Amino acid sequence: MRFPYPCFVLVLVLLASPSVWGQNASAPNSLHNGGDFSSNSRSVEKVPTGVILVKGASSSASDAMTPVPEDGNVANNLFSDPYFGLSYPVPAEWMEKYKGPPPSDRGRYVLAQLTPSDTFKGPARGSILITAEDLFFTPLPASNALELVNYSKNNLQADYKVEIPPTPAKVGGHPFTFFAYWSPVAQLHWYVLATDIRCHAVQIVLTSRDTKLLENLVSDLNKMKISDDVSVPVCLKDYASDATVLARVNPVLTERHFNPIPVRIIIDKEGKVKHIHFLSAFPDQAKVISDALWQWRFKPYRTNGQPVEAETGIVFGRSVQAVQRAADAPVE
Repeated sequence: MRFPYPCFVLVLVLLASPSVWGQNASAPNSLHNGGDFSSNSRSVEKVPTGVILVKGASSSASDAMTPVPEDGNVANNLFSDPYFGLSYPVPAEWMEKYKGPPPSDRGRYVLAQLTPSDTFKGPARGSILITAEDLFFTPLPASNALELVNYSKNNLQADYKVEIPPTPAKVGGHPFTFFAYWSPVAQLHWYVLATDIRCHAVQIVLTSRDTKLLENLVSDLNKMKISDDVSVPVCLKDYASDATVLARVNPVLTERHFNPIPVRIIIDKEGKVKHIHFLSAFPDQAKVISDALWQWRFKPYRTNGQPVEAETGIVFGRSVQAVQRAADAPVE
């Protein structure tokens, strides 16, 4: 990739506190209830009075064969995500130390977090963060990657400065939006590359104090491959409408969790639900909603007169509140 300026920095605001991407160092000890656990030599910590332990909401899918966004994985120095058709050779002396957190109920994914390994000999260190924003469920006022980057630029905090405004770019022959900003106080620079894949804004965020390192990392991104597989389902926002749903069974949620439940479904050529993917749901919610969705029937979606598979999103439970766009920060 050739940059529009001799030296610049690119950045993407993820619009969340750093703690959103943090990792837990260890999981709390689980308690056993009934049975013979005499062989368990670990000490059991007593639950404080008035505390109830419950299983949290998590992602799940109706089958293990259909790829889902969080399937991204680093193996043999290659990051790959079959859902997005994306593969990226990890730079030499870089590694994935921690797995990202589970998908959020707002449709935000951390697909990979890469850092220099202990053998890295560069003068400065940095990080590579690969994320995806589900445009079906994001509360941000954005319907594509460009609008998401523009919203980030327009809502930078005062301590951050734009270096390069959102600019069209090509990476590995695929169109991206490129954006750069930095922090004069922290002396940190960000390079952000964002593109649209299957109604998600996939973002690659490079961070370092060394702009030369960042430029080299961006150059390495030209080794990335993004599949143009035409057999994937057509991505359709709000397809589960009264005009397209021919038969509907409403799930009855008896447990009061008060959480939004974003669900992606794949509809086959006959209008039947083929695959169900919960971004975030409690197990009882996933069971009740799945039992209902298998009975739904849709008007088959057609392309050039031929029925094709379609993918859409539905939110059950409490809906996600949208972020209002600031009046003085219009999306460009």
